[in-house]
Amino acid sequence: MVKLIISDLDGTILKNGAQQLPDGFIELVKELRSKNIAFAVASGRQYQNIQRMFVPIQNEISYIAENGSLCVYNNKVIYRGLIQHELGLEIMKEMQKRPELNILLSCEKTHYIENKNPEFINRIQNIVRNDVTIVDNILSVQEPFLKLAGYDPRGNSYYASTFQQLFDQKIKVVTSGTCWFDFIAPNTNKGIGLSTLMNCMHISKEECIAFGDEYNDIEMLQAAGTSYAMIPCAMGVEQYATNRTDSVEKILCDILNSDY
Repeated sequence: MVKLIISDLDGTILKNGAQQLPDGFIELVKELRSKNIAFAVASGRQYQNIQRMFVPIQNEISYIAENGSLCVYNNKVIYRGLIQHELGLEIMKEMQKRPELNILLSCEKTHYIENKNPEFINRIQNIVRNDVTIVDNILSVQEPFLKLAGYDPRGNSYYASTFQQLFDQKIKVVTSGTCWFDFIAPNTNKGIGLSTLMNCMHISKEECIAFGDEYNDIEMLQAAGTSYAMIPCAMGVEQYATNRTDSVEKILCDILNSDY
């Protein structure tokens, strides 16, 4: 019996750069809840940003935000993953050497970006709609670092491999969507977040279904008993899933209409 469904957002529920949930998705989750099936979101996005998408049910679902660095169940943080401060500074200094790269620093209450690229500032504030603090130099931030990300509007293929080579021995670097690459705190990923969540909910792996499309979803797909890699997905991600689908909503409807 299914007791928990967890899904990535961008490229999985949100297609083609969408910033709002598909019509009817909230109602689908409400139907799942009426059948005692819990729902959780796992994303590289900011916790506050994800909450805004799910306003009608934001207190009824669970969250794995910042690619696993912040896990929230019953409105309480159950896990935090932090990047060591000196390592974070080292990464950001290296990113600053490449002016075309935009840096996003995730802390628990806000995201920090530099006051240098109006288009990027507009994207994060008004399109993605994150809680943002703008600073002249991101190296001045003193709060604990949850996650670091680089954004290149040309695509993450330009620099993701470069930073993987530079920091492979110190931190995991994963692509997220088409334009982002993320630096994930040690001992942190969506799979660890999901395992922590299942433990809190007393749910077994076999009672969980997961959906994802990118390399930052692999551990989550492995942690669930049943998993779906999206069509399309990043090359090779499908090898870590038990099934494939082009629509989360279609599978949710199948679950609601069966004894899944």
